[in-house]
Amino acid sequence: SALAKRWLSVCRTQSPDGTQDVADSEGKVTGLAAEKPAEELHVPVLLEEVLDVFSGNEIKTFVDGTLGMAGHSTAICNGHSELDCLLGIDQDPTALQLASDRLVDFQDKVKLVRGNFGELRQLAEANGLAPGTVDGILLDIGVSSLQLDDSSRGFSFMRDGPLDMRMDPSAPLTAADIVNYWSEEEIARVLFEYGEERKSRSIAKKIVAAREVQPILTTQDLCRAIGGSRYGKGNHPATLSFQGLRIAVNKELHVLSKAIPQALDLLAPGGRLAVISFHSLEDRIVKNLFKEVCPDSKVHKNKYAKEVETVPAGTLQPLTKKPIIASENEQKLNPRSRSAKLRVLYKVP
Repeated sequence: SALAKRWLSVCRTQSPDGTQDVADSEGKVTGLAAEKPAEELHVPVLLEEVLDVFSGNEIKTFVDGTLGMAGHSTAICNGHSELDCLLGIDQDPTALQLASDRLVDFQDKVKLVRGNFGELRQLAEANGLAPGTVDGILLDIGVSSLQLDDSSRGFSFMRDGPLDMRMDPSAPLTAADIVNYWSEEEIARVLFEYGEERKSRSIAKKIVAAREVQPILTTQDLCRAIGGSRYGKGNHPATLSFQGLRIAVNKELHVLSKAIPQALDLLAPGGRLAVISFHSLEDRIVKNLFKEVCPDSKVHKNKYAKEVETVPAGTLQPLTKKPIIASENEQKLNPRSRSAKLRVLYKVP
């Protein structure tokens, strides 16, 4: 079809700097991503805080369910010489290749698997980690810097590229599919429920009107349809719409809701689950699921809290009363850390 032909043409278009920052379906990295080391492409958020969460604990088995470019996992490997096995999971082949290069010094301890953390238990068991045997688990939710900064992935309204937004490039649904084929009512629902966009109905109407003139196939096509491609006061007009579409394409909230119970099942006595979220919808899910599995709201003793409570063995307890946020210094150095919230559960031995 004409739509499919134009989509393929858009996907082949180079980024504005003349490079193609992509990986092929097997994860071979090209362009800028191949020229820069992973530590320059990605700064892990709340790194010191994550290390503090797992410090003082013997970590022999660790699962990073959202490996990305392995910033957190590399630090865990460096900080825990007793580590026997680190399982890194990611659905993005580009990230896996970069992570593999970054973790090369620990290749005898590390297993990297392409998959979705919504299948955490199945992936862990397939790689020799049974329920009740994992000492530490990390879930760093949301889109990565690698994905945001790559124009060919279509995650950012700041860069023109194909309107894709798939974290897993082999997944069937793209953001272009939603805006070009879904009904006005469904588009409005996505923008409202997942983007928390108060103008969801009027934006959905604009999108449908625009697609009747020509297909919406690029990020800038969508920005023009929404009605803004430049910054004014406050957020870009397309900010919440892009968030809503990305969450819908990747089923992010559904996956998160599935993953947390599986992670808790995998935890060994004394094990800890750390979850980093970046917006209110994610944090609400994490907070509510943590509350559901804890017998009360009391906090296990740790460097962030003073309370000491006696609880039954095997009971899950929050490690902090409130989520841990980035320091002022980190927020200045890495603006993307400003919205990050870290919540931690501990399984009492």
